[in-house]
Amino acid sequence: MNDHCVYHSGARMRASAGDPIRAVVAESEHTVIVAWRIAPGQTIVAHAPPPNGQGTRTILSGEGDYPMDEQGTMLAEVPRDIVVARKGQVYGTRCPCREPLRFASVLAPLDAGFIPLAQRAQ
Repeated sequence: MNDHCVYHSGARMRASAGDPIRAVVAESEHTVIVAWRIAPGQTIVAHAPPPNGQGTRTILSGEGDYPMDEQGTMLAEVPRDIVVARKGQVYGTRCPCREPLRFASVLAPLDAGFIPLAQRAQ
């Protein structure tokens, strides 16, 4: 782990023709920060966050549709919005626009169900 406190998310969000870009920016003993880039038409399937934690995202650029419930009710996400999914709430997004949706996501606590990079390598 490095000791930086400022991360330039754009360097981690390179174009992709396939799945959304997901790049771990930083991990600590408490949280994980992930940079996302969702291309036009791409979707992160609606799901519940890890059972013991909360997912929080800050929209950096672009626009997204956030699923509010299992019935498909959508809410627009726009730059500077902060979206919080608490335990058991639906979490996902799709990019319906012509430009990519970029956001930073924080999952806390780390033991909420996220698998740290060091453990994935084993």
